[in-house]
Amino acid sequence: MLRSVLPAVAALAFLTATAAAAAGDITVSDPFARASAGMATVGAAFMTLKNTGSAGDSLVSASSPVAAKTELHTHVKDGEIMRMREVPSIDVPAGGSVALQPGGLHVMLIGLKAPLKQGEVVPLTLTFAKAGTMTVEVPVKSAAEMAPMPGHQH
Repeated sequence: MLRSVLPAVAALAFLTATAAAAAGDITVSDPFARASAGMATVGAAFMTLKNTGSAGDSLVSASSPVAAKTELHTHVKDGEIMRMREVPSIDVPAGGSVALQPGGLHVMLIGLKAPLKQGEVVPLTLTFAKAGTMTVEVPVKSAAEMAPMPGHQH
């Protein structure tokens, strides 16, 4: 009996962790964080933000109990080097979407309280200018499960 129940429980846990979250006209899908390398004290979270409304909105902040601080970031090319830069907000256009992905926009987790380990799920609270606040369960994936991030300096 237990053998037949375990796959169903595992599948439900996976679906719960990857299900879209919503606040107002904003939905979040496909969230993930990159597993920490060694004793790294920073991490990043990625996802797709979709706005089903008729007015634009903006992600204005994020927070997580796994980090001392979070920032909204983008990558900019500085000569031949990609550098991360903090941005005040991330616009989500009316009827559109924006991808937070490696090498682009993302939520930076600074001062990790413990390394992010593959298989964990971490909470991330997102605050939007119009839609308000939502908490997203973010699965942690290994670097092997993701495309490599282009070289950059902070």
